[in-house]
Amino acid sequence: MDYPLSIIGHEGEHDSLLNEVKLILGSQFPDFDLASIEVKPSKTGRFHSARVNLYLTEAAQVNALYAALDEAKTVRLVV
Repeated sequence: MDYPLSIIGHEGEHDSLLNEVKLILGSQFPDFDLASIEVKPSKTGRFHSARVNLYLTEAAQVNALYAALDEAKTVRLVV
């Protein structure tokens, strides 16, 4: 199924967020096109979010992804 995510980073972590998200997604989903990640600022510009649309086939993929994002230092919230 298609699984859209918005990964919100901590304030001032724009470049670090993108790099960390690319590392996580690249390691867990080798066929994922990293160039498709969209990074957008919040309305106030304090935060940035990385938006991705993954195609997942197993619940274990979701659990592993959330565990990796939870451990990421630049990630504040995943929606």
